[in-house]
Amino acid sequence: MKKFRKVLDGLTTSSPASTGGSPSCGSAAGTPTAAPTPREIDIPETLMSENFQICKTVRHGFPYQPTAVAFDPVQKILAIGSRSGGVRILGQPGVDSFCQHESGAAVLQLQFLINEGALVTACADDTLHLWNLRQRRPAILHSLKFNRERITFCHLPFQSKWLYVGTERGNTHIVNIESFVLSGYVIMWNKAIELATKTHPGPVVHLSDSPKDEGRLLIGFESGTIVMWDLKAKKADFRIYYDEAIHSVSWHHEGKQFMCSHSDGSLSMWNLRNTAKPFQVTFPHGKTQKDVRKESCKPILKVEYKTCKNSEPFVIFSGGLSYDQAGRRPTLTIMHGKAITVLEMDHPIVEFLVLCDTPYINEVQEPYAVVVLLEKDFIVVDLTQSNFPIFENPYPMDIHESPVTCTAYFSDCPPDVIPVLYSIGAKHKKTGYSHKEWPLSGGTWTVGSQSYPEIIITGHADGTIKFWDATAMTLQMLYKLKTSKVFEKPRVAEGSRAADLAEEDPYAVQMVNWCPQSRLLCVAGISANLILFRLSRHEANINITALEVRLHCDMDDVISPSDTENNPSLSETSGHSPQPPPSPRPTTPDSGRDSIACLKVKERVMRLPAGYQAELVVQLQWVDGEPPQPITSVDINSAYGLLALGNCNGLAVVDYLQKTVLLCMSTLDLYGPADPFQRLTHSPRKNRQSTSDNLCMRGLSNLYSDSKKRIRTSYQSLTELSDNQVSLDMERSKSPTSDHVNGHCPSPASSQQAGVGGRGRMPGAAVGEGPRLARRGPSRPPFRKAQSAACMEISLPVATHTEESRENSFSRSRSSSVSSIDRDTKEAVSALQFGESYGRKGDALPTPCLWVGTSLGLVLLMPLSIPTDDQERMEDPVTVAPTGTVLMLKGSVLRFAFLDCGGAVMQTPYEVWRDPNASDDPERPRRRKLVNFSPGSSQEASAEGQLAVVCSERQAKVFLMPSQACLYVHNITEASFVIRADILSVSASICLACFLANGHVMTLSLPSLRPLLDVNYLPLTDMRIARTFCFSHGGQALYLNSPTEIQRITCSQDMCHNLQEMLGELFIPIETPEAQNRGFLKGFFGGNAQTFDREELFGEAVAGKASGSLAKHIPGQGGMEGMKVAASGVVGDLARARIALDERGQRLGELEDRTALMMTSAECFSKNAHALMLRCKDKKWYQW
Repeated sequence: MKKFRKVLDGLTTSSPASTGGSPSCGSAAGTPTAAPTPREIDIPETLMSENFQICKTVRHGFPYQPTAVAFDPVQKILAIGSRSGGVRILGQPGVDSFCQHESGAAVLQLQFLINEGALVTACADDTLHLWNLRQRRPAILHSLKFNRERITFCHLPFQSKWLYVGTERGNTHIVNIESFVLSGYVIMWNKAIELATKTHPGPVVHLSDSPKDEGRLLIGFESGTIVMWDLKAKKADFRIYYDEAIHSVSWHHEGKQFMCSHSDGSLSMWNLRNTAKPFQVTFPHGKTQKDVRKESCKPILKVEYKTCKNSEPFVIFSGGLSYDQAGRRPTLTIMHGKAITVLEMDHPIVEFLVLCDTPYINEVQEPYAVVVLLEKDFIVVDLTQSNFPIFENPYPMDIHESPVTCTAYFSDCPPDVIPVLYSIGAKHKKTGYSHKEWPLSGGTWTVGSQSYPEIIITGHADGTIKFWDATAMTLQMLYKLKTSKVFEKPRVAEGSRAADLAEEDPYAVQMVNWCPQSRLLCVAGISANLILFRLSRHEANINITALEVRLHCDMDDVISPSDTENNPSLSETSGHSPQPPPSPRPTTPDSGRDSIACLKVKERVMRLPAGYQAELVVQLQWVDGEPPQPITSVDINSAYGLLALGNCNGLAVVDYLQKTVLLCMSTLDLYGPADPFQRLTHSPRKNRQSTSDNLCMRGLSNLYSDSKKRIRTSYQSLTELSDNQVSLDMERSKSPTSDHVNGHCPSPASSQQAGVGGRGRMPGAAVGEGPRLARRGPSRPPFRKAQSAACMEISLPVATHTEESRENSFSRSRSSSVSSIDRDTKEAVSALQFGESYGRKGDALPTPCLWVGTSLGLVLLMPLSIPTDDQERMEDPVTVAPTGTVLMLKGSVLRFAFLDCGGAVMQTPYEVWRDPNASDDPERPRRRKLVNFSPGSSQEASAEGQLAVVCSERQAKVFLMPSQACLYVHNITEASFVIRADILSVSASICLACFLANGHVMTLSLPSLRPLLDVNYLPLTDMRIARTFCFSHGGQALYLNSPTEIQRITCSQDMCHNLQEMLGELFIPIETPEAQNRGFLKGFFGGNAQTFDREELFGEAVAGKASGSLAKHIPGQGGMEGMKVAASGVVGDLARARIALDERGQRLGELEDRTALMMTSAECFSKNAHALMLRCKDKKWYQW
């Protein structure tokens, strides 16, 4: 410590010119450098590159754009395929696995190998894949690529290794599942139909074997032709030619009749005894008109015909409604006897499955549930109850109930947070669900050893906030908060343009700031408002306080070259003269809109339920006829009782305990005389003319600011569920980086020539007006305007509402051309952080401070004077005094953090949570319990100094406080920019993690900023990922990879190593249920199912080899035998034991067959011998 104090003394007496940066600022990107004097500081760093490995952990939410679904009735697991080539496999709660086809082709159909731990997928690129499900992370074993034909339908009989594949040409091929090669046996379409038929039957839309005879295959063609093909005789038993196109076919379990669904909304029943015409044709939703004709109906896309032992059979189908019933939602119809129930769905039906007890198609099915896969939802209907209730879904399939606009991730939370939120949220759960257990009960899952409380918060476009329990790789809804209840509903005149814009929800959540220790919640909305919530277990009558803030820049600052020859100190007083006041603005009709807020807070006393209750609303007002700019940064500190917010115009600090505004200043005024830039004034801006009845709604719908990513985009694009990607790297890569205009710290030599005042900021220019630029001298470098991502104006077509225009409405605002100078760039407050720090160089002890970062890469320190006594705190004012201390980085400032002299993170002071509505003893006053608040232990730990970590879009720096010397500098990137940065705890140490717009994930050691990880994780970053990506402790992170799914990742090697035990098992060894014994009489008269040897018919010995050009086999990790022993541990032993028992039973069955054959031969020999004896016993000797 003596050595450390000597270093501090030397730095305190150092010259001011050396405190603003590092002499290595001009080094190449990615090279960490250190300041010259503090090399003696030696803080041990334990993190190495070996501690980091990035990988995906688990995916939550509804599969985006689903296309297919399949179910294993024995293992009771379900698979969902998507248009992007993803497959989600679901079992009991906790069993949730995701696998992705590398090609990204859409999944057309899924087929389980029932009770075999395997899955076959057919993709749109005409490839079949075999997935191994006997491991926690499924992998592809085999692939088969069809070259000349397109796959349209697949069918895999139960306990068969031969897969039937129908194609677009009408042919049917057969694939061996074990070897994944084609058989030489092919059913050509011209042989299936009659030779006299002159038209092509169309693609194969259905394949199924007869429940009565496995040797007969039913083939359905799209044109309406149905063929029963005898596999042994290689000919058609019968052919059916129907006038209407066929969509699906379903068998009766006895195999004597089947049902077809058609494109005209009809259902036809066919009997195998008479296939000349259907014995029954019904239009379930078609009514007979006056002219005895049936009204036209929509196609019935799928039908399921399931029988029951003790009741009438079920006929379940989708579609078939009348065309005259316009506006009707998609329906699922359940016909049970004479009762017809129509279930209306909120979204179009993709596919549905009927779940039955038995996997055998020739037994009574006994259906008990229907799985309905919708475009944006997933439900399961209970068939065992007459009212057909749905099951309560244990999976988080409603993340996208309203489009997600922001996320926050908190790991290692206080252990009592989740039970409190769950108990409150349980009171508001929906009722009316089925009382039976969730039918998808397959797999096993246990809580891993590395389990700790985790919470994910999502903000949505309709103003709702959802708290999710993310502990142990799961996701469960805890609590839902509606922020819109704080405001009155906006009244919009009918017929106005504002009425159309009002449909875009003005309550959208822009950012969330949550303190897990104090339970305080700050929500910033798109309508330029900030709401403070407190958590309470009890109901309360509350009158919400509304504070109005006017944040506006009255001066139009333009960027001009510096006229100074010397480099002024960034932390001392600057030498430029004060600027004249702006010209008065003319009075316009828009001036009547001043001093109003975009939304009106409810002024009456409201009865708020238990949970998060609104206490304070801070609203930014209209100023000079212009709407308020969206909030770009928020921070709250429960120990100080303060919250801060900033936007493109300035900064506001609010005392939420006294309900007062402490500070409301423009960004320019924060610098005072220490402003390092020269600014000039020009003529006032022209007032914008109102063109609608609600300009506030117009401004909010045109501009959407995301503070954490510094990217402004259209609010319309945030609420769309389109998956088009927009590259941010192309927008930002054109930003000038060759000089100090973008925040490069100038070297001493260049500083003397150009000076720090060589550029300025534009906090108040209007959109569409070009600033006046001073003419540069011949020796000065070309001037460029600082392009920051915090407040880039984007040209958006407001009147266009198509998905394509909304997703592609981003213009390239990062241009270094001359035309970019005419664009308007304000200096926004991009980062805020309360904490115990040193506000001035002469401070001996840390005091409460507010660190302010701007979009031009400047950092301001603002000391706070806060009374420590509870009574004084509620009565005496809190003072905020900008000191003029300015630090500089390249790019917009993103993140602050403070380290002690030992390299550990200094925790921000906070207030311990207490229920504000709890019934306490009235005689004992309630005192606030503060942690790490000065005077306290925090001063003792940091009395010898602290390290301040500041990260911007392009650079990271570590400053030594209170001397403000720059110890370490790391240029993160030159070609891209940082979207999200945070301090993470990994392997009992800390690091700085960054996510870049070009998809790279980087980690840097602290405090030396040594690179540890740099991985190109996402090759292309779209706006959704940029808006929702966030880090958390333990090296974890998450983002929205689609509008409906959350992808969690980790960069910790320890978590990647233990990931297998944290995931659930998909396959459990279960004995296959035995087939029912049909009895002698029923089998004799009813036609028992005949045994059929497919190996003998389809094998290479009989059928030969298929054409090599028809399909290409792509080997995987092993064959079926390798798959059967892929499981390890006890599960693997059980699986091997089961396989051995099956093989032993097969051998015993073969021995029994041989014994029966010998007994039959012996009996035949005995009969022949007896007949010979009777014939010869009366013969004489001479008759031989």
